[in-house]
Amino acid sequence: MNIKEKLKTLNLELPNVSTPGGSYVSVNIRGRIVYVAIQFPILKGELYYQGRLGADLTTEDGYKAMQMCALNVIAQINEKVGFNNIEGLNHLDAYYQSYGDWNDAPKVVDGASDLFLNLLDDKGTHSRAIFGVDKLYDNLSVGLTCTFTLNK
Repeated sequence: MNIKEKLKTLNLELPNVSTPGGSYVSVNIRGRIVYVAIQFPILKGELYYQGRLGADLTTEDGYKAMQMCALNVIAQINEKVGFNNIEGLNHLDAYYQSYGDWNDAPKVVDGASDLFLNLLDDKGTHSRAIFGVDKLYDNLSVGLTCTFTLNK
């Protein structure tokens, strides 16, 4: 089953890729490593899930926001590299902004991890790091960067 078919079974759709908001590229390839610049919960130019987890948004909202970030990563890889050229996902860095004692970041980041594992099977196995930050672009609650390895 290909990525688009798997997305349909999950009732998800591959979004159009966003363009960088500055002087950088959204996908950078060095050797066999593919770096995907930070992706946010943005769909068709509209910003979703703005605010702080634990104040404006629930953990479930955060999970969905991180899943949307992962969909944007998938779209970037699909358009710029092609999944048939990917050996696998290496690592993801997840960023979130929260309020007070809220401490469910691992559950939120599972929104991305679960999607990658469901879509890529063994190729979706990865390590990850999670960073709480004071502020993200336009008050978006989460952001995600990833690295992949290309086939030989």
